[in-house]
Amino acid sequence: MFDPRSLSDDLDAIRDTHAPETLVFDTQRDFETIDAAVAESLGPLVDGLDPLSYPTEWLPADAPAPLETFAGNSFTIGMPGDGGVAWTTQTSPPTIFVKPRLQGSPESFVDFLVAEALVEIGLGEPEHFLGFFEDRYRDLDTATSLGPADTYQLAVALYDAFLGCSTRPVFADWDGDYPDLYDAWVDAGERLHPRLADLSGEVATGKTSFAAAAELACNAVKHDITVPTPFGALDTRAYREYGPEYAIEWADRTFAELDD
Repeated sequence: MFDPRSLSDDLDAIRDTHAPETLVFDTQRDFETIDAAVAESLGPLVDGLDPLSYPTEWLPADAPAPLETFAGNSFTIGMPGDGGVAWTTQTSPPTIFVKPRLQGSPESFVDFLVAEALVEIGLGEPEHFLGFFEDRYRDLDTATSLGPADTYQLAVALYDAFLGCSTRPVFADWDGDYPDLYDAWVDAGERLHPRLADLSGEVATGKTSFAAAAELACNAVKHDITVPTPFGALDTRAYREYGPEYAIEWADRTFAELDD
């Protein structure tokens, strides 16, 4: 299931700077969540395992099943919304997983995603939004008028934006030392830009759901591009400083305006 992935010199240097000793694997099968038995097979490949669990009281009564599994005692690696690269600090050292769905993607883009994961691990933040919101996830659920799946998607997006507030300055400094990764970061932002052009209008007309729009817009925070309303309010120092409280206040205000 797990094959060690060789890294370029640039990725080795970024690993040394941000997340020393982190292991990077190609996975033989695609996944959203790795089966617990398969995840435990990481044991011989790492120095130790430290599975996460969270109080079920943090979850709304109608929380999606994968979130209930993640919060429970089952050793859970990977969750819906992780994309083509996932990472965990439930292993010692941390591990990064590159999924087969990225086959055919430009190598420079895949390298950027691995570099991004290394930088995110180095922030010392939780690997999933539940560790970020904690019991305030219920407050986020209350603040929105979304169903359980869309609330989950929004929470993924909000946490992505929070991390992006910290990772973007790192990526912007790569121009001199890691030009190929810098170019991949710039290119990813340029490809995202057209999809944001009329995103606010698409939400207003119902062409794009709020949660799907949030996923696109919050992904833009880590790039040097303008984030559309109302998501631009997440691209601020205040969000980086106040985290979950800021996100919940933003959601409460935003949905109050949408529901008027």
